[in-house]
Amino acid sequence: MMINDEAREQLLIEVNSLTDEELNWIPTDNRWSIRQVMEHLYLMESSISKTIKRQLFTGVQKQTSDKPIERTTDRSLKVEAPDFAQPGEVFATLDELKSKLSKSHSQLKTIANTVPEEELAAKSYPHPVFGDMSLKQWIPFVGYHELRHIEQIKEVKESLKNK
Repeated sequence: MMINDEAREQLLIEVNSLTDEELNWIPTDNRWSIRQVMEHLYLMESSISKTIKRQLFTGVQKQTSDKPIERTTDRSLKVEAPDFAQPGEVFATLDELKSKLSKSHSQLKTIANTVPEEELAAKSYPHPVFGDMSLKQWIPFVGYHELRHIEQIKEVKESLKNK
């Protein structure tokens, strides 16, 4: 969980000084607000936790090779967020978002700390870019995914300065 905890710490450093208005400000029609990015991170982390739990109980054993998940931080490759992880349009406060993210982070951390690695490595679930990925790799993937979106948040913060 180290990469995930480091990413979360960086995320909070980036957003803690923002007002709720800045958080909800949308830079352009085709870019997300910082609130939407944070909501997306929450939706992804929650969904990945639920998927891992489901696969542990119902998934077929299938070992896969390790994927280069650290490439997730490369923002030159654009990836469309799946429907379930598309953020909404509803105004939210920083405290509300931090509470949701804390809950989803705690769920994933519980899995990482209680499920034996061999069990996580024995089953997989497909990723849209990397293909079949072990449940074990899905856990640090969340951290790399968050690092990717921290860069997006930094870009929106720059746009905020120039609005």
